[in-house]
Amino acid sequence: MNEGKKMFNIVLFEPEIPANTGNIARTCSVTGTSLHLIEPLGFSIDDKHLKRAGLDYWDELDIHIYSGLEVFFKTVNPARLYFATTKAGNYYNEMRFIPGDYIIFGKETKGLPEQLLKIKKDWCIRIPMKDNARSLNLSNSVAVIVYEALRQNSFTEMF
Repeated sequence: MNEGKKMFNIVLFEPEIPANTGNIARTCSVTGTSLHLIEPLGFSIDDKHLKRAGLDYWDELDIHIYSGLEVFFKTVNPARLYFATTKAGNYYNEMRFIPGDYIIFGKETKGLPEQLLKIKKDWCIRIPMKDNARSLNLSNSVAVIVYEALRQNSFTEMF
């Protein structure tokens, strides 16, 4: 990865399943994407399932942990933040991702806080699914959107 370029940022709001976060960490590591975790987490960072899913990629991962959503916003104050949710009207591939963008995903059981989605309605994105489907697996959703952001930028963030 070219260290002079800004990468994309994946934000997990209160993730609950260690294997999902481990898989996401691995995706972030191999794509040069930063991972931001907002507590409380449903597991310990030392969890064996988390480590197993991320395998030997933890040393290469750019990871940041925040003690809550308010701390995240005060610390990062992202200029461009997309909200991945099944409740969005915009499809993820209709957005134009640029390096430095943040994409936030909600917890596996509840998603993102409803009041946040209402405030940022134009920045909410979703992955198309059948009407009767509840949602994709969190780690799959992250991979779909990260690779779309990279594709839109000719994968230049990876080299």
